[in-house]
Amino acid sequence: MLCLYKSTHVLSAIYCCWVLLSFVVEGSVHEYKAERFVSKGNAFVVHGGSEGIYSSNHEKPDEKSAIPANGDSYIRFEKITFRRKTEFTNFSSRLVHAVVFEVEDRETIGGSAYGGQRAVCCTADLSKLGVCLEGEIIHRPSPKDPSWPQIFGVSFNVDDVVATLPSKLIHITRTGMYNLYFMHCDPNLNDVVVEGKTIWKNPTGYLPGRMAPLMNFYGFMSLAFVILGVFWFLQYARFWKEVFPLQNCITLVITLGMFEMALWYFDYGEFNKTGIRPTGITIWAVTFGTIKRTVARLIILMVSMGYGVVRPTLGGLTSKVVMVGMTFFLASEVLELVENVGTVSDLSGKARLFLILPEALLDAFFIVWIFKSLSATLNKLQARRMMAKLDIYRKFTNALGVAVIVSVGWICYELYFKSKDIYNELWQNAWVIPAFWQILSFSLLCVICALWAPSQNSTRYSYSDDMNEEFEKDDTTLTLIKPSLMPAKDMRSAPEARPVQPNIVTSNGDVEEDKTE
Repeated sequence: MLCLYKSTHVLSAIYCCWVLLSFVVEGSVHEYKAERFVSKGNAFVVHGGSEGIYSSNHEKPDEKSAIPANGDSYIRFEKITFRRKTEFTNFSSRLVHAVVFEVEDRETIGGSAYGGQRAVCCTADLSKLGVCLEGEIIHRPSPKDPSWPQIFGVSFNVDDVVATLPSKLIHITRTGMYNLYFMHCDPNLNDVVVEGKTIWKNPTGYLPGRMAPLMNFYGFMSLAFVILGVFWFLQYARFWKEVFPLQNCITLVITLGMFEMALWYFDYGEFNKTGIRPTGITIWAVTFGTIKRTVARLIILMVSMGYGVVRPTLGGLTSKVVMVGMTFFLASEVLELVENVGTVSDLSGKARLFLILPEALLDAFFIVWIFKSLSATLNKLQARRMMAKLDIYRKFTNALGVAVIVSVGWICYELYFKSKDIYNELWQNAWVIPAFWQILSFSLLCVICALWAPSQNSTRYSYSDDMNEEFEKDDTTLTLIKPSLMPAKDMRSAPEARPVQPNIVTSNGDVEEDKTE
């Protein structure tokens, strides 16, 4: 079967992807391994992380406590060190800062003099105005909380190779999207690197705030797939003698979906418990999901072509279908692995566009090919007057049409949502976007299961070489041969036989007369 053939060959790419990304660790434990500072404006910056964090369950957490209580939200700095090369240790430096701020307070970082270009580091002009000290990070107290943004740092003394940032625990008392940057304003520290880790925690665990609702969502989706699977497998067991190849492919998709949802749930649960994303579970969850989406698209395409219903095989199209499926699998697998096994922080716009564009183009190609094939199949069914199959294909076409319209509408909403949310201020609602696609694909799967559920009449909707099928295939022949064959034959032959018989008799008579004479 094509769907099983596809699945077995798809697995050959998993090992390569595993080796490529197995060294990457994602989690609320942000690790920094010799991260180099990058010039941004007049400052040198390393992005330490961005996460949505809910406020602590306790109204007034103990700010001086080094050990947080259960239900506390915090960002903890552990063994953060700044390292420079030995040949550049002959001078003392300015402070290297850690800057933590909530996204709504972003305007409190940096400033400009006389309406000029905005700067993060205090310039000579700003220093003359007395608003800051030259070479320091420009910041102002937040109007919502004067103790924010949180800025602290450490400097290099002469001959110091390493400067260690004091351990610090920052309690989060206000829900928001928090950003951490390491910054300095000293051009002489151009080879400094950051090492160590920070730990980010929400009240319910280490799962980042925008991902926390997805754990419960995947729990509900796991239950939904179990219910669908129970219905389908009971029908499959009852009417296993009537099952045809298309129903085997649907069984595969349901099984893959059950594994995918369960793996995502356990992946998020482990992440929430330890703060470190389990790379192995994540890769398997991504891979099962990618195989499921690939096989589902191929099934819809094959059904649209009439596979198993009006044609026993795809013939010469098999290689093309497999090639498109493999291409989609690779594009989707790379995108999902980078998004889920990478860092907690969002990908940059260019990187995400580069990865999502091939998958989007392939999806568009699938849609065009599917509806083109559906049109041809519907015309064929109507011409042959296969009314039962035509009815089920019309329902299938309507379901696909609704799914495409809803998808286009949701894509427009997603673009609108992301265009408004440049700074991730709407992070609490961001989980709805991936959840919607899961619900839409599950709904379409339910429709397909309802249309092609195993039953005692399953073979009525499958391809058959029986005589009845041949009657259906050529309705013109059927109308010509419906009357009784023998009378029709006699009626056509009678006019021809009547003039012949007398001639024969006369001829024989003449011969007899000649013989008598």
